[in-house]
Amino acid sequence: MSKNDLILPKDFPQLQNDTFLRAARGEETEHVPVWCMRQAGRYLPEFREFRAGKDFFDTCRSPEACCELTLQPLRRFPFDAAIIFSDILVIPQALGMDVQMVAGKGPTFPDPLKEPEDLQRLQSKVDVEKELGYVFKAITLTRHKIEGKVPLIGFTGAPWTLMSYMIEGGGSNTHSKAKRWLYQHPEASHMLLKMLTDVIVEYLLGQVAAGAQALQVFESHAGILGPVEFKEFSLPYLRDIARRVKEKLKETGKDIPMIVFAKDAHYGLEDLSQSHYEVVGLDWTIDPRSARKRTGGKVSLQGNMDPCALYAPKEHISKIVKKMLEGFGTRGYIANLGHGLYPDMDPENVGAFVEAVHQHSKQMNKQL
Repeated sequence: MSKNDLILPKDFPQLQNDTFLRAARGEETEHVPVWCMRQAGRYLPEFREFRAGKDFFDTCRSPEACCELTLQPLRRFPFDAAIIFSDILVIPQALGMDVQMVAGKGPTFPDPLKEPEDLQRLQSKVDVEKELGYVFKAITLTRHKIEGKVPLIGFTGAPWTLMSYMIEGGGSNTHSKAKRWLYQHPEASHMLLKMLTDVIVEYLLGQVAAGAQALQVFESHAGILGPVEFKEFSLPYLRDIARRVKEKLKETGKDIPMIVFAKDAHYGLEDLSQSHYEVVGLDWTIDPRSARKRTGGKVSLQGNMDPCALYAPKEHISKIVKKMLEGFGTRGYIANLGHGLYPDMDPENVGAFVEAVHQHSKQMNKQL
C-alpha cells in the first residue's frame, strides 16, 4: 500500500472485532467489550517517551503522532475499541482562540472570553476542513494502520464544557465565571452554545467521513450545573448534535453509534437516555442497577468503575469488575472507567481490568 493510499478514507481493512459496535446497539456479544477513556495517556511509559519534549498541541496537529499514540495501548492490551488521540480544545482553537498546554497547570487560554462583546473575536464561519483537517487525516491514517483490529472512536467536547473552558481560561473548581454568564448573559450564552454546536456537528460529520466508526460527546462539566441549568444550557445542545449528525448520516446511508458522557449529571439520566444517543456513559457515582432501571432499556450503558480502583491489588480489581458486571448485566453494556486513566496508574493493573471484564463476562454469558 502506498503512502497516498493511507491518506484516503476508503478501502479500509475489514473489521475483525465488532463486539464494541454490537454492544452499543444492544445486540448480543460473546463478551462485554472494554476500552478506557485516556487509554492513550501518560500512564504508559512509551507514551511519555514519545511525547517527551514535544508541544502538546503540535502533537495533536501531527496525524502520524496521533496515529502512533492511538495504537500504543492496543499493542499492550486486548481493548475492544480505540479512541483517536486528540483534545476537546481543538474546537476553541478553530474558532480563533489561543489555547496552550502549560506544564503543571494544564490547558490555558491567555485571553479568555470575559464579556458578551468578546464573542465578536470568534470566527463566525469556521471552515472545519481547513481548521481541523489534521484530526480527519489522523483518523484516516489510524483506520488504515489499525488494520481492522478494533473500531475507532472519534470524539468532541460538548458545547457547555467548551464554553466553560473558553470563559474560565482553563480548569476550575467552581466554574463561577462561566456560570455567571448563564445567569447574567443568558442570550449571549445561548449564542455561544449555538455557535459551538454548529462547529461540533460539522466536526463530527468530518470525523465519520474520515473513518470514525463511533462518536463520543464529552460533557465533562455537566455536574457543575444544577438540573434546571442542565436542561436549559446543556441538554438541548447535546440532543441537537445527535439529531443533526444522525439526519446527515442517514442521507449517506451510514449508521454510526453515538455515546454521550455527561459527567456527574445523575439527575439527567432519564433525559439523556431519550436524546438520540445509542449509549449513555456513566461516572462511578451511579449505581449500575439504578442506572439500568432509570434508563429503562432504551440505551446501552458505558462505564463506570472508579478509576482509583486501579490502585487496588489485581485480585481486588477482579472482584470489583465482577460486581460491576453483575449490576449492569452483559447485554447492551460497554465496560469502561467512570472517568479517564490517571498518569500514575500501573499499566499492569489496566491489563488486569481488561482481562477481568473479558473473563467474568464470558463466564456470565455461559451461565445465561
